[in-house]
Amino acid sequence: MTSRMAGKTAVVVGAGQSPGANVGNGRATALLLAREGAQVLCVDRDEASAAETVALIAAAGGQAWAWRADITRREDCEALVRAARERFGRIDALVNNVGIGGGGDGPAHRAEEAAWDRILAVDLKGMWLTIRAAVPVMREQPAGGSIVNVSSLASIAGGNMVAYEVAKAGVNRLTTSVAASNARHGVRCNAILPGFMDTPMAVEGGARASGRPVEAVRAERNARVPLRGRMGTGQDTAYAALYLCSDESSFVTGALLPVDGGMGTRIG
Repeated sequence: MTSRMAGKTAVVVGAGQSPGANVGNGRATALLLAREGAQVLCVDRDEASAAETVALIAAAGGQAWAWRADITRREDCEALVRAARERFGRIDALVNNVGIGGGGDGPAHRAEEAAWDRILAVDLKGMWLTIRAAVPVMREQPAGGSIVNVSSLASIAGGNMVAYEVAKAGVNRLTTSVAASNARHGVRCNAILPGFMDTPMAVEGGARASGRPVEAVRAERNARVPLRGRMGTGQDTAYAALYLCSDESSFVTGALLPVDGGMGTRIG
């Protein structure tokens, strides 16, 4: 532990994860921030999964608490911010990691209206609602705060998941808008754009959705990554989040950081 977050507090939204062999982005981020000294509020719609993350943090000697919230509900977002403020006295970092896809998404001419509504409500509106609740708290703090949104390389590429792509493109613009409107208050806002990651939601979830073997999905995804022909992991996303949450990035705001093994270099 290098104590890069010593004395700081963090709220990680989406700190639980789907079942699978590897760690997801949210759980990896919560574990790493705690390992680096932060007190962490682990938020998830699945409170039991958030509690598992808390138990892992506690076993490693860190401090964390679980909180259940559905971020598509304004009341839940306001409640999680109140809970963090009451427990910690302030919020130094907010990591928005919630995102869904599939379930009727597809090209624009085939995507289902219900999928569009559901995906944009979770992936875009939910991030706006947590930011809306947290920014006033951060503005009052002498040190400001850091907001990190987990977007996706799909925000600038793709063509077969219109709702997911549009939602993540919206997250990018939400990020730069929040950065611009809060810079003078010392509140920073940045986004991470992961490419293909070997996480339970992406690999095991993709296998279930397509009816294909997990290892076949993993091999196909690995083959599409320029850097060593291997996907990234939740840890790669977590280390990017750690940098953006820490004082090391104190002069960075409005950035859209690719963590994609070079996949973005193939665009254009």
